Amino acid sequence: MTDHGDWNAGIIKEFRENSGKVAAFGRQPLLLLHTTGARSGETRVKLLAYLADGDRLYVFASMGGGPNNPAWYHNILANPKVRVELGTETFDAVATKIIGAERDEVYARQAAFNPNFAGYQEKTTRIIPVISLTRA
Repeated sequence: MTDHGDWNAGIIKEFRENSGKVAAFGRQPLLLLHTTGARSGETRVKLLAYLADGDRLYVFASMGGGPNNPAWYHNILANPKVRVELGTETFDAVATKIIGAERDEVYARQAAFNPNFAGYQEKTTRIIPVISLTRA
């Protein structure tokens, strides 16, 4: 396993052992998103920051402000049926891309809560996608 793979495995383990809390991320709410690989068909698990709004959870395909969208984003475009681990709860959800003014408003709220997200958008020329996760 690569160093990055070891780090991810350790973070996921910490998330599961601490009811969804990971010390390195401070107060940022986190979830584990299970997607189906667009090409492989294999299950992939990714730790993501989220913003809660009523029954909806929003996640952000920021990739740290990199030039490309992350693999999990491509996976949900191909198969929007996902599984979410939130704290100690696991449930099925449907992922939907949010666009336009709604996307801008949700992203601005996340950037206000966690200024790293403002920096991510400044670092890239792409519009960072916002995804809504709704219980299935």
